[in-house]
Amino acid sequence: MFAVSATSIHPDNPIEGLFLGDHADPEPPEGWAVVDVKAAALNHHDLWTLKGVGIKAEQLPIILGCDAAGIADDGTEVIVHAVIGDPAAGGGDETLDPKRSLLSEVYNGTLAQKVMVPRRNLVAKPAELSWQEAACLPTAWLTAYRMLTTRGDLTAGQTVLVQGAGGGVATAAIVLAKALGARVWATSRDEAKRARALEIGADDVFESGARLPERVDLVIETVGQATWDHSLKSLRPGGRIVVSGATSGAAPGADLNRVFFLQLSVIGSTMGTLGELQALTALCADSGVRPLIDSEFALRDATSAFERLAAGEAFGKIVLTV
Repeated sequence: MFAVSATSIHPDNPIEGLFLGDHADPEPPEGWAVVDVKAAALNHHDLWTLKGVGIKAEQLPIILGCDAAGIADDGTEVIVHAVIGDPAAGGGDETLDPKRSLLSEVYNGTLAQKVMVPRRNLVAKPAELSWQEAACLPTAWLTAYRMLTTRGDLTAGQTVLVQGAGGGVATAAIVLAKALGARVWATSRDEAKRARALEIGADDVFESGARLPERVDLVIETVGQATWDHSLKSLRPGGRIVVSGATSGAAPGADLNRVFFLQLSVIGSTMGTLGELQALTALCADSGVRPLIDSEFALRDATSAFERLAAGEAFGKIVLTV
């Protein structure tokens, strides 16, 4: 089968480690399924792997990719849940399993004609969603959904600040927070991305670091160092900041005086559970909410897709079709 893999680590030029070519078809053990991939989506996780973050050289080569939708070996149309973990080991939450991994960390990922996953990791794809839309859900959109709901405890009428409009999680958070009844504000250094954020549902947009009209209930933080101080200062007393990434680098020293005096909650979040992916899929099918797709590339043109991701040009998800 044809696949896109990481064969070597290059922290300064990750795309040098890409290999596009043939791999052996997966041979599933008992309890696992093989999915013929119809569409897959890129994530910053794929770039981090190529840079050697979270993976060692001896684990390579490995097929990249966390997101996919396709046809399972029993003929059903499915979305692939990327978290490989035991819910029992995490108290009912596979993201809390100490031994959990994502596809492309221990097991080969989704940027291939076929992917092998535990059969329990298959979610039925609604007919309302295209292959490309469905492929966007399992990582960035699921991460945003868990940040807003399970971890952020968002309720209708609250105000959410989404830092760094443009990235996959940030755009998903804008769309989903609006669908969940929140007032949504977003920030970006880029004027064009601020305009796009308004188009997809943000109620107002601001330059990164700008003083807000009032403090917010919840901050969705994926940027890290560049926005962390602003995120803390933007919260009302008792507010929450949910963080799932740090694309600009680790956050600087926290203003602990502000944290304890205003009783702020700093909450970590990673991916989501099978049940949350099912709930997100149902929300999209029932409400008309659809993932924002920046661009589409053929799987065999994956290098161009990675170049766009690495350049930071995308607004929404980059999708590969098989």
